[in-house]
Amino acid sequence: MLTVRIPTSMRVLTEGRDEVEVEGATVGAALADLDRRHPGVHGRVFDDAGMRRFVAIFVDQDDVRYLDGLYTPLHGREQITILQAVAGG
Repeated sequence: MLTVRIPTSMRVLTEGRDEVEVEGATVGAALADLDRRHPGVHGRVFDDAGMRRFVAIFVDQDDVRYLDGLYTPLHGREQITILQAVAGG
């Protein structure tokens, strides 16, 4: 099992939990499993063009945009972190 850290704004989808466990051989598969377990996550992370502009996904300390994106392989020990930029004015 992999651990996914959930941002505060998405915890309404995970019953308030800040971390959930998922399965997957790649980042994309892990995020798909997360959405199966907690419907609605996909729409918060992706839009029609792909990953939302103000969302970043990290595997351990590495941004997947600089790895293999959603195809980044996972070995079961990593922690995935979803970060959403927050804007205000």
